[in-house]
Amino acid sequence: MMGGRPPPSQGRNPAFLVQAIRFPPSGVFSPTVFMFIDQIKITAHAGDGGDGCSSFRREKFVPLGGPDGGDGGKGGDVVLEADVNLTTLADLRYRQVYHAEAGRPGRSKDMTGKSGKDLVVFVPVGTLVRETEGGEMIVDLKENHQRFTVVKGGAGGAGNTRYKSSVNRAPRRFGKGGTGERRDIFLELKLLADVAIVGFPNAGKSTLISRISNARPKIADYPFSTLVPNLGVVMMDDYRSFVAADIPGLIEGAASGKGLGIQFLKHTERSRILVHLLDFSVENTRDPIDDYHKLQQELKAFSQTLYEKPQILVASKVDHEEARQRFAEEVPRLREINPDVLAISAISGEGLPALLRKIQSMLTRYKEEAGEWNP
Repeated sequence: MMGGRPPPSQGRNPAFLVQAIRFPPSGVFSPTVFMFIDQIKITAHAGDGGDGCSSFRREKFVPLGGPDGGDGGKGGDVVLEADVNLTTLADLRYRQVYHAEAGRPGRSKDMTGKSGKDLVVFVPVGTLVRETEGGEMIVDLKENHQRFTVVKGGAGGAGNTRYKSSVNRAPRRFGKGGTGERRDIFLELKLLADVAIVGFPNAGKSTLISRISNARPKIADYPFSTLVPNLGVVMMDDYRSFVAADIPGLIEGAASGKGLGIQFLKHTERSRILVHLLDFSVENTRDPIDDYHKLQQELKAFSQTLYEKPQILVASKVDHEEARQRFAEEVPRLREINPDVLAISAISGEGLPALLRKIQSMLTRYKEEAGEWNP
């Protein structure tokens, strides 16, 4: 649930209020040049530790002086932190090596050198961190502000004070700072959405998410107008919320690379439920139910777990009399697939409150069964 109490809805369907996270951030990229980056390789290099100091007192009232060299400072760590405000790894592609600050050398008068600052690299929530060799999972950053230290900075070297003993009253020995760790890692983003909206191109996915959230995806009357996932936070009138994402590029043969292939299909894997849109518009000359079965096969070919996720079956674009008639004729076949099939028009808003209530009900039941529900 979003923090604080939202203001009253203004000019929107009273059944729900909305906030959104967009791809891309407004004013940063234009839709024609924006690249949704969900995989990237970086090198993390921690800071080296500072050398210890070899020094002796030169004070007026201290007879014989003695060693007073301080220790070197510790090198900075490289830390990954998940940030819910980020939605892509695009910013990281401009910099391949992330080097933390080195520790400063120790100084006389037993002064320890300044430790190097940790370098914090912010990544989207849902980022998987893997080894570049073998792809072994290191950590899954799926909570906001969750941190993981990728590499640790080198220890500071000991000053010559540390080597003073009864048999060596004036040691000139000092320790060198430790070398900071270095590691190549592979970052992979999998969106954390409660609901994934799937369907053939032009099924109305982008229009739907633009109506239930403030996301503004590209909408056009030709296939593949959506080239990146669109993520939105939908707040209901009882102030509970859920995250929805529309997934582009799914056609017959997607699992084998056709269309946009499985480039974005993986982003449905973390969703709790799927909303499957079927295009019932007059312009669609295909059989919507045939489309349903084809897309189900693609989901199954990609992942059995994904295929078995709970689904809400939705007849989309039922906003003209001919479309309504077409839907009415197919209701018996649709109910063989799912008895609770819904009909909506994202343009007029017809059926959207019922759809959102159905989504919220299924999510509540899912969380209760998973032990996540906290009223």
